[in-house]
Amino acid sequence: MIRVIFILLFMSSSAWAVEPDEILPNTAQELRAREISKELRCLVCRNENIDSSNAGIAKDLRLLVRDRIIAGDDNKEVIGFITDRYGEYVLLNPRVSLSNLILWASGPLFLLLGALLSSWFIRSKKNIHPKALTEDERTRLSNLMDN
Repeated sequence: MIRVIFILLFMSSSAWAVEPDEILPNTAQELRAREISKELRCLVCRNENIDSSNAGIAKDLRLLVRDRIIAGDDNKEVIGFITDRYGEYVLLNPRVSLSNLILWASGPLFLLLGALLSSWFIRSKKNIHPKALTEDERTRLSNLMDN
């Protein structure tokens, strides 16, 4: 049983995500590629960076990062290139922009709006007083209660 657990932990290690054929011969370039890869999200795996993902598209993105580094791009240019190609979703830490601020603020704002509307609705219902029964309605009610 312990062997099975050990094997499963060993196989799921993120150290095995980057395959030997992807590693650049230049150590400085490889370190840059690893640094950039840790900032990019795998498009298949939900919240996993491409450096630790075994998905096919993650491998393609890792190779693309390394190709851009070999072409002479700096880190911002590499990230910009991939973001232009795949959209801002590929960034694990999205950029601060007006559209992102609106997106992040809309959840709490709608929650606050719902709480205010609920509070107003509950308070408005408390102030409603039922009308008094007419003499005819009292007579009918009395007859119903007696039967």
